[in-house]
Amino acid sequence: MSACVPTRTQPLTHPDHAHRPHSPPPPEGRRFRIAGRDLSASVTVFLLAVPMSLGLAVAIDAPLEASLIAAGVGGIVAGLLGGSPLLVSGPSAGLTVVTAELIQTYGWRTTCAITVLAGLLQIALGSLRTARSALAVSPAIVHGTLAGIGAAIALAQLHIVLGGSPQSSAVDNALALPGQLAKVGPAAPLVGALTIAVLITWPRLPGRIGKAVRRVPAALACVVVATAVAALAAPSVARVQLPSWDAHVLPELPRGTVAGLAAAVLTVTLVASLESLLSAVAVDRLAAERPGAAPTRADLDRELRGQGIANAVSGLLGGMPISGGAVRGSANVRAGAVGRASTVLHGVWVLLAAGLLVAVLEWIPLAALAALVMVVGIQMVSFAHIRNVHKHREFLVYVATVAGVLLFGVLQGVAIGIAVAVAVALHRLTRTRITVRPLDDGTYVVCARGQLTFLAVPRLTRALNQVPQGVNAVVELNGSFMDHAAYEALQGWQDAHIARGGGVRITGRSGIGASPAHQGAPTQAGPADRAEPGAGEKAGVQAHAEGNAAEAAADGHGCCRPWTPWRNHHCHDKPPAQRPHGHQLASGLSAFQRNTAPLVRDELARLAREGQKPSQLFLTCADSRLVTSMITSSGPGDLFTVRNVGNLVPPPGAESADDSVAAAIEYAVEVLRVESITVCGHSGCGAMQALLNTRPGAPQTPLARWLRHGLPSLERMASRRHAWARIAGRLPADAVEQLCLTNVVQQLEHLRRHESVARRLAEGTLTLHGMYFHVGEAQAYLLAYDDVQEVFEGVGPTTPAQSYA
Repeated sequence: MSACVPTRTQPLTHPDHAHRPHSPPPPEGRRFRIAGRDLSASVTVFLLAVPMSLGLAVAIDAPLEASLIAAGVGGIVAGLLGGSPLLVSGPSAGLTVVTAELIQTYGWRTTCAITVLAGLLQIALGSLRTARSALAVSPAIVHGTLAGIGAAIALAQLHIVLGGSPQSSAVDNALALPGQLAKVGPAAPLVGALTIAVLITWPRLPGRIGKAVRRVPAALACVVVATAVAALAAPSVARVQLPSWDAHVLPELPRGTVAGLAAAVLTVTLVASLESLLSAVAVDRLAAERPGAAPTRADLDRELRGQGIANAVSGLLGGMPISGGAVRGSANVRAGAVGRASTVLHGVWVLLAAGLLVAVLEWIPLAALAALVMVVGIQMVSFAHIRNVHKHREFLVYVATVAGVLLFGVLQGVAIGIAVAVAVALHRLTRTRITVRPLDDGTYVVCARGQLTFLAVPRLTRALNQVPQGVNAVVELNGSFMDHAAYEALQGWQDAHIARGGGVRITGRSGIGASPAHQGAPTQAGPADRAEPGAGEKAGVQAHAEGNAAEAAADGHGCCRPWTPWRNHHCHDKPPAQRPHGHQLASGLSAFQRNTAPLVRDELARLAREGQKPSQLFLTCADSRLVTSMITSSGPGDLFTVRNVGNLVPPPGAESADDSVAAAIEYAVEVLRVESITVCGHSGCGAMQALLNTRPGAPQTPLARWLRHGLPSLERMASRRHAWARIAGRLPADAVEQLCLTNVVQQLEHLRRHESVARRLAEGTLTLHGMYFHVGEAQAYLLAYDDVQEVFEGVGPTTPAQSYA
């Protein structure tokens, strides 16, 4: 059956606000409004921004007042003109290493001029609408750049925490660390350690008092505590020194070589733009997760222009470079901000503090600010990002980028990362394995694993020439791309082999694919990207359809992709109310007979002759969103499926037990001799929601009587003897998800109590699996046991098959 998306007959928004799904958000009203939540959020962000800005200025040896100018300008200018209303801009940790190098090379006044030029370049790039293109950089390079910058920041600030001064580069800081440790004094390290301890423990303070205290940002709390302790116990420790505004300097004309200045401007532009755009996307996602929040979409081109104007203004006023910050932006969202007023007001408060609170700011120990920035640098090295790039086989690119940033600089590190990424892509493109093996019946199988490009044509030709004339041959193509040269080579050999009396069948994975009736057309597994000659266009279309059937036939799966009938389906022109009865059913059957039946007819005929021999019993919910064949990449004959409300397994002997489930279990285990049984729950299960809402004395409807078999799952969830199941290392999002997970574990316990299952388990000829499918994320999780609790682990594209229960 085809899935149908209802036709929208009424506009969901006012016509003035309608826009395409991927267009920028509608323009905001011109009136600047200040909501109460924006006012309180601005104070929270201000309390976070002041110590962060001062710490970053200390980290690069810039004038401290320059950091406050940058924070104020970033809040006001970027807040008013940017495309992400909740993103807060200011001095950036990502720009710290770049700016420190510029100060060392050109001095502060020329660095301000470079900031102005970088801002103008950002304005130009935003006007050319290149913001989305900037996000096309490989995530491994972006995260590697930020991790390298974070490591360099941490190394530099460690010297200040130890009472010394940082060197000019990450390598020099690492080499000078032993000497710094040899002459360390007690005051600065203790102040730094106290700052780190408060910063880490502040968000974890327990109880009602802790909940109230946690409203103060941890960055402000750690600096205040460290300042107070230092004032009493270490009055001689080095402190912040804000010079008089009379001594403040403005930019001068850039001095240096044109190539060097151009590289400096490009580096500042690249880092500031990437960090701002990535932070804008992250803040959008965070804001959308708030209860009742409407999805937002930042105008990235406008954001890039706003960042450019803010950098130009900051540089002209003698301030530090600016970029949008995910830390400040996330604090703004969590504080309840609803508009750009919070960002703008935070900038106003920073400028007022710069003029009125100089005496207070000068009490802050340098070691406290350095410790704060050091922790920020360490947090930029995200282990979640490392796991992600490793999972996608881009760890080499990540490591190369980090090493390049640490050893040579940011721009050089990015260039090294891009070069390694290109080399890795070329290596994957050329890593094609081609083997030839004879079968017992005299058929030769040529298996090509990888992408077939002109680079693989010599190996492909040598392998094809090993096939004797006049024999039947099967060519398995296990890649997703075939270029024109490879196509011509395969087509030419196939025509010659058939002309000499041989037979050729082109298939996808595992050698099961195109019907012999379609011999003669090279095909790829799945929707291959191919460069086909015009003469072969018809054969290519035919082969493409066969390829769809071939791929999912691999390893004993069915002969067609489970999702092909409905993945590109669109609703009919008539709204649902006007369709005749049976329209969807008849339309779906017609589509099956026209598109799918020709592809699966041979396979179903074989199954009809041989009978069903499924390898597993799959017990899941009756929810219409669970397409079992799609989730498990299976086809006809693979699964013996039992579906009921709530994926419940009534235990043997239960009062009013339902025999249909027990009968299916007995038939699958004793007659079909399945090798495994899977109990699959899913997110948003209505049966579990109904269980949670069950009230004593409710009418005993058929549904209520059936859901009584889920009551043991409720009791297990409430029991202190059983730890709550975890999903991908985290606790469930809510009670419904917790019950969905617990129910899978409990139904496996019921399953073990069935006599036939217990006997096969004792023989070691049957395995049980627990599975959870998150519908909204299209993510499957398999149940695994550790020494303490049940854990549902995510299944990735390359996860090996194994028994989890």
